[in-house]
This record gives sequence, C-alpha cells and structure tokens, in this order.
Amino acid sequence: MMSNFYVGNDAGMLADSLGGARYFYGMRRDPDGYLYFAKVDQLDVADGIQINNVGDEPSQDYPGFSPGQDFFEGRDTYHNLVYRNLNYEQFRWDDRNIYYYINDDGEFVVRINQSYTYSDDI
Repeated sequence: MMSNFYVGNDAGMLADSLGGARYFYGMRRDPDGYLYFAKVDQLDVADGIQINNVGDEPSQDYPGFSPGQDFFEGRDTYHNLVYRNLNYEQFRWDDRNIYYYINDDGEFVVRINQSYTYSDDI
C-alpha cells in the first residue's frame, strides 16, 4: 500500500530528470587486446565509474565528460589513444538496460532488457 503523503522525488521522477541517460556503458581495450566493458546505473547508489585514470600529464585527461553525452573518438586513425588517461575509449548513455557480451563464436552481441550473467574468466 502506498502512502498518501510523500516528500521529495520518487524513483520515476529521478529517472525522468536524467533525460534518457540512466545507464552509462563504457568500453576499452588493454595493451594485450582484451576488451573491457563497464555498465553503471545512475539510480544505483553503489555504482560508480572513474572516467580519467590518474596520470602525470593532466593534458592527457579527457576534458569533455558530461552525463548524457556519448563519446566514440578514443583512438585516432592509427589506433593510438587520443587521451592516455581516459579509462574508456568509447562510452554511451542510454535509458535502456542493455547487456553486451561476446558469445562462444566470438561475436559481439547485445541484449535489450534481457539479463546476462557475465563470467569473471578470461
């Protein structure tokens, strides 16, 4: 039963205020070629993400981070990192709960609103 008296924003009002950018999805590749993926739900207080790694040169930080703004230019035409301190070379925001994974055939697959259990094995 729901109370007739409520103070503050409920989850629906908070989700609407995010403007279609509830989930953050980030991808990066390590020097060995392994692909890493991060998913953050802004409505989950336990979720968080570090955009720039700590580095000696602040000029190598990505300066344009803004919630809701996608970024796909983490590498140049020669596949070199554009911002060495940027933790995720590509990231996007979406209001849909999306699950990305690589299947047994090596294909990059996406599921929308269908959960997927990620393995910790490499």
